[in-house]
Amino acid sequence: MTTPSAALDSAPTGIWLPIFAGLCASLVSIGLARFAYTPLIPSLIEAHWFSANDVVYLGAANLVGYLVGALLGRPMAHRLTNRNALRLMMLAVTGAFFACAFPLSVTWYFAWRLLSGIAGGAIMVLVAATVLPHVPAARKGLASGAIFLGIGLGIAGSGTIVPPLLSLGLQATWLGLGALSLVLTGLSWFGWPQDTAHVAASAAPDAPMPAAVFRLFAQYAFMAAGLVPAMVFLVDYVARGLGAGAHVGALVWVMYGLGAIIGPVSYGFLADHLGARRSIRLVLLVQAIALGLLAISQTFMALALLAVVIGSFPPGIVPLALARVHELIPNHHRQQLAWSRATVSFATFQAVAGFAYSALFNASGGHHALLFLISAGAILVALTLDFTPWGNSKVLNS
Repeated sequence: MTTPSAALDSAPTGIWLPIFAGLCASLVSIGLARFAYTPLIPSLIEAHWFSANDVVYLGAANLVGYLVGALLGRPMAHRLTNRNALRLMMLAVTGAFFACAFPLSVTWYFAWRLLSGIAGGAIMVLVAATVLPHVPAARKGLASGAIFLGIGLGIAGSGTIVPPLLSLGLQATWLGLGALSLVLTGLSWFGWPQDTAHVAASAAPDAPMPAAVFRLFAQYAFMAAGLVPAMVFLVDYVARGLGAGAHVGALVWVMYGLGAIIGPVSYGFLADHLGARRSIRLVLLVQAIALGLLAISQTFMALALLAVVIGSFPPGIVPLALARVHELIPNHHRQQLAWSRATVSFATFQAVAGFAYSALFNASGGHHALLFLISAGAILVALTLDFTPWGNSKVLNS
């Protein structure tokens, strides 16, 4: 009997079509749905669609939705199958783009931004678990990087597509993003593999997790808190905080997107050669330094270089954390459960941090540098956790 992996290994198209579908899903649901909002913040304020305070909280709505989606992803897949759940979530993101073209009220916008976040969280939980079991073991690392490369492509795309669309107006920008999302949803529609084995496995009883896995959950949570300020406020910091204007802000965001493209591949390379744990330590140290420098940098060259480094983190840490889960847990079904819980941990702190940073931003009168310094502190906490004795006695392959 031919296994799914063997069949796919003998058919290159069979391998890459599900990977391409996964790339489209991460591109639409995270790369565009979350990150395209960042370069729109100055325009949303200047066009008086919403107040500065409302715009910031509307950005946080997506982070809250991400948490809800991370919690609902597995139950949703159990009812609909992974493939149908992923299709539905991509349609939801597409609908949210079109709905945001009409600023009917803050509540209207919040609801649609929330829905796009729910879709992103569910997709993040399901996409790797849906695609990777159908990929030969020798190609799983490449496949994981390719799937999450979609996040980086979406970030870079938002920085290059949004500015010319904005010349046509905010409404045209949202409609254009919706059209792109619809095309990508259509292209991925028939690329999702069957997932009968995954659904059956979801009914298996949960086994105890190694203690080191819970330390990873805590680290991943602080990583989430650390990446929020640059993710949400970087363009506004350059455009309004430094007075450089929306055009320069967009250029810096393109550099952030370039880093996001580099991140998944380079972080995966580190994991392959140094191991996931050592790679995480190195990446966290570099990120803490970069965020600290961002708080005091004002020249375009410095901002551009820092944007590349910082931009590599949000999409790059995903395959790196996934690789760490695989180091700690050898069983495939328990890996899926651990990854789901890690995503919930990440989403929880990301949502809390989103509102906390928004409140602090408004309370401080728009003090961007303060937010970047706090985020650097959160990254240092994540790094420090890895040197604690918590879980060391039960770490597998650490």
